[in-house]
Amino acid sequence: MIDRSKWFFHPIFIFVFSIIALAASLVLYIYWYVEVSAGLASVVRRFDLDTVQIFAPQTWVVILTLSILVGIILMGIFIIFIYNQKLVQLYRMQHNFINNFTHELKTPLTSLNLYLETFLRHELSREDQLRYIRYMLQDVNRLVDNTTRILNLARIESKIYEGEFVTVDPVAMVREFFDNNEHLFRNCKVAIHNPSGQSFRCSINVSLFEMLLMNITTNAVKYNDSELPRIDITFKQVRRRLHIRFDDNGIGMEKGEIKKVFRKFYQIGRADDMSAKGSGIGLYLAQQIVRLHKGKIVAQRGGRGEGSALTVMLPFKS
Repeated sequence: MIDRSKWFFHPIFIFVFSIIALAASLVLYIYWYVEVSAGLASVVRRFDLDTVQIFAPQTWVVILTLSILVGIILMGIFIIFIYNQKLVQLYRMQHNFINNFTHELKTPLTSLNLYLETFLRHELSREDQLRYIRYMLQDVNRLVDNTTRILNLARIESKIYEGEFVTVDPVAMVREFFDNNEHLFRNCKVAIHNPSGQSFRCSINVSLFEMLLMNITTNAVKYNDSELPRIDITFKQVRRRLHIRFDDNGIGMEKGEIKKVFRKFYQIGRADDMSAKGSGIGLYLAQQIVRLHKGKIVAQRGGRGEGSALTVMLPFKS
């Protein structure tokens, strides 16, 4: 929130004022030169003087050079201003991420502490013990998931990741991923479609690709208010690329958020909304992983309540 009593200290006002001042100084200089030249011209005509001695031919060259330099200065100021605004926006998003992530860590820890105190102070039946243990396991998994995402972010940005790129069939790999993680998607429906029945060969880092799948699919479940979350994964060849489309029946995205969701620390909702879901790094991680595979990821649907669609495009071998 900008303090209106100090609006003249705002970066936008200072930037605009600086531009106006610089442009005005250039205009005044040119105006002064034209007026002086007109006065000198009248003196030359009156006393029949040599114009070459009075008007140096390099003068207009100097003015032109000065105008170009002022233009370069204006452009530099504009670039610095835009860069500064992006830094401010990134700082706000990062601050919001830290606050939300702290909340994501504190909530399960508080819950775990409460359950453990209950175990210490009360005699519980076996049924209650199992119920509380399940709750604690959910909190532990939540902590592990958040911590893992931060570690993965650091590894990928530092280009320190495990495993090598190997040639595999993504269709078989995705099926194996959901078979191995069936317990995570017990309460949702996952359908894998390969209409062509074709076997594709892509150069893939298995650990990174599984991280990609985990981020996309858990987002589809997290941002979903349906009684039965649904994820449809479709494989299709488009020219020399394999398109892997992830459709869900979740809450969807506004059209203005389609490109923003891949930004670092971006969370759906206002930048200052502390109730925003997620950590803001899941789809950013997904984008970085796809880029490491020389591919591209895009969001293709907007509108609240219409679900979301993400398409991963990967090069593949014949």
